[in-house]
Amino acid sequence: MSVRPALYDRVAEETASIVIQRYSTSFGLASRLLGPSVRQHVENIYALVRIADEIVDGGADIDTIQAARALNDLEAETETAISTGFSANLVVHAFALTARDVSFGTELTAPFFESMRTDLTQTQHDQASFDKYVYGSAEVVGLMCLRAFLVDDPVTDLPRFETGARALGAAFQKVNFLRDLSADFVTLGRSYFPDVAIDSFDEETKARLLDDIDADLAVSGAVVPDLPRSSRRAVALAQSLFAELSSRLRATPASELVRARVRVPNPVKARLALAAAVRR
Repeated sequence: MSVRPALYDRVAEETASIVIQRYSTSFGLASRLLGPSVRQHVENIYALVRIADEIVDGGADIDTIQAARALNDLEAETETAISTGFSANLVVHAFALTARDVSFGTELTAPFFESMRTDLTQTQHDQASFDKYVYGSAEVVGLMCLRAFLVDDPVTDLPRFETGARALGAAFQKVNFLRDLSADFVTLGRSYFPDVAIDSFDEETKARLLDDIDADLAVSGAVVPDLPRSSRRAVALAQSLFAELSSRLRATPASELVRARVRVPNPVKARLALAAAVRR
């Protein structure tokens, strides 16, 4: 009997790893610099987050009512799996393995699913709902990953690391909102940033949003050198990739930003990855 659960765990985690390989070049690139045990935990987390995104962003080609049911089912399945240690859904099973190993539960998963549900019902945000959405959709994911980073390397000043993890998650999310401004508005009918409209988007607005993003990156960047070696280089690469993207967004005229998606070219990604790989 002991062989079968071990095999099932392994297959579940292999399934989670495929998700990150297929869906995210930048995130996948950074994850390669993680220590092996930490890498699997991060891939397990990412896979579940990706499935939830697919449900709410229409990747599953279902209507809003069906999406809400699917998301509720996914949350219930996730909570059960964390409690029992098993799910028939391989990605949920892998996520639950990580949640149980690094000790997090509904205090982080509930805000995440709440933010995902918001995408099905809310197309605009005020500052309060925006902050709540960013916390649930991104900052808690940073906190989940931080639990994995520190599971074998506990720290005495945990709140400082949590502040950094939240800031990095927020920066990632805001950068993606900014570079996907047109797609979110035209394709999904969403406008995330409070009081920002695509038809009146200008240089002043762009600069204000990027100043906020860069402030988040400064907070998270201050913590990166003190992360455990098993995660430090990977987080440094993720940080530098999004800092580079922020710089490119700042250099892109506002009128162009609302029409085109800014990317970091692969040669630049490779250069940043090499720089992160050789750092101590």
